[in-house]
Amino acid sequence: MVDVITQHIDVWTSALMNKSTAGRGTNGKQTAYGIKKLRELILELAVRGLLVPQDPNDEPASVLLEKIAEEKARLVEGGKINRQQSVFISQEEIPYELPSNWEWARFPDICNYKTGKTPSTKNPVYWSDDADGIPWVAIADMEHFGRIENTNKKITQEAVNQVFKHEAIPAGSLLMSFKLTVGKITILEVDAFHNEAIISIQPFTGISRDYLFNFLPTRALEGNTKRAIMGNTLNANSLSLLLIPVPPLAEQHRIVAKVDELMALCDRLEEQQTDSNAAHQTLVEMLLATLTNPVHPELVEGCSNREQCPSTGSGQTDFETNSGRTAFEAAWQRIAEHFDTLFTTEHSIDQLKQTILQLAVMGNLVPQDPNDEPASVLLEKIAGEKARLVKEGKIKKQTLLPEISEDEKTFSLPMGWEWTRWDYVAMKIGDIDHKMPEQVTEGIPYVSPRDFFPDNKIDFDGAKKISFEDFQRLSSKIQPQRDDIIYPRYGTIGENRLVVTDKDFLASYSCCVIKTLRGFISPKYQFIFSMSEFTKQQAKKAENKTTQANVGINSIQRYLIPLPPLAEQHRIVAKVDELMTLCDTLKARIKLAQTTQIHLADTIVEQAVA
Repeated sequence: MVDVITQHIDVWTSALMNKSTAGRGTNGKQTAYGIKKLRELILELAVRGLLVPQDPNDEPASVLLEKIAEEKARLVEGGKINRQQSVFISQEEIPYELPSNWEWARFPDICNYKTGKTPSTKNPVYWSDDADGIPWVAIADMEHFGRIENTNKKITQEAVNQVFKHEAIPAGSLLMSFKLTVGKITILEVDAFHNEAIISIQPFTGISRDYLFNFLPTRALEGNTKRAIMGNTLNANSLSLLLIPVPPLAEQHRIVAKVDELMALCDRLEEQQTDSNAAHQTLVEMLLATLTNPVHPELVEGCSNREQCPSTGSGQTDFETNSGRTAFEAAWQRIAEHFDTLFTTEHSIDQLKQTILQLAVMGNLVPQDPNDEPASVLLEKIAGEKARLVKEGKIKKQTLLPEISEDEKTFSLPMGWEWTRWDYVAMKIGDIDHKMPEQVTEGIPYVSPRDFFPDNKIDFDGAKKISFEDFQRLSSKIQPQRDDIIYPRYGTIGENRLVVTDKDFLASYSCCVIKTLRGFISPKYQFIFSMSEFTKQQAKKAENKTTQANVGINSIQRYLIPLPPLAEQHRIVAKVDELMTLCDTLKARIKLAQTTQIHLADTIVEQAVA
């Protein structure tokens, strides 16, 4: 049966599951689902007698349990333990068949256990601040399958005398949580006391402590299945009914040795998987960075320095233009040659998406067309349009913003592009009053970042609602409409949404609204810019470090935006849409393959214990 473990190593190591981030996508981290299932399978096979072969010369568990019963009787008679009534095990209770020399036993039939107490926290005489106080264990002190050498809290001798009234639990005992957090188990390395959510366990002679240490949580955690005790909290009665599979003592030791060996294998597999995933992620990040980082002159043939390259007449030299293009093409070629092995995780696809956005705003995603009307002319038209809107009273006259310094320009723009500030190309950037209007049951959606979900979705139904009167009053300052951007300024800064609906709603004061100057800037290009790494870095520099990081409206207005000709904006949007669709297709395939691997791991486990 151990073959089922070793023959499917590829399944255990390839079955990964994304860690959840509260319904808003993934954070790039994955859990080793296959190895987790492998650990569970090892323990399940062990308690079914399928992990190591039985030895007919072993003293059977039935004889062992008779000896334990005699030991218990002596301890009860000597006043060392309390008498417990043994409950008959019916055939209906037995969850699965055991090997012939094994036996099912109730928990109290194989060990002595007791619950703990918590001295009154209002009585300082019970609690010690001294390092030499008496250790008192809470669940927070316990590491699952770990050991306890120290505790966060200590008690006094007065607590021992007045509350516990018994000697400390001896080092070497097992501790297991049995309330709320059920089945967390540790070995106590010091004499100590513990709280009422924990039981301390001393196995009787003939029961291996390490056998219980490995397998007791498996039985306790079945408390919320139909096969065992119901509920998430065990109590005195349910503990007394807990069924434990008991092998001969010699086989207990063989099982523990085999489990230790196989768990060490799982540790190695998990470590290799973690190292491999980390190396893969680093490689992807480094290669993608070569697409967007400044270029190196030595990559350009025939133009090894600025002096050898004539100027293009637009502030750039052929050196800069040629070197950028050549370095980019070389970097892309390296990635393209290994595309199938690089982009194999959802996180790597997300990194690729972010790189696409960055390339878009750097002018590296589509070729320039010398016939396009340059962005300098577009800026003049925008200035004229905004002057007209000011004259008509539709917008206020804008404050003159600082000149753009050379230090702010972190990369060179293609010919025909211009640097400008966001407020100069947006119709308006602002927010509503910072006083939350009264919430109503039925009304106009008042959305905040908590209502934002992946794929540019906004949960209007789940958002808070305000009255129509408050909506009319607040919307007179600024109202998000189709093609505008909602930009969170607190917490999830820059996790923006492009408005793609005509319904009435407001964005809370935790966001600002960037209203689009239609006909002069592509709404989708502006959104691409807002989500790019270039914009996120500007937000990071502008953050106000208070109780919660935030970015002010004035800072957002001053963001630099690389402005392409309008025709190129449309080409960029089309290419980004095309590449994002490709990324989503790749991601769906990865997710399907991941789901298949998870189902395969589950199936192998189910068949192995069927």
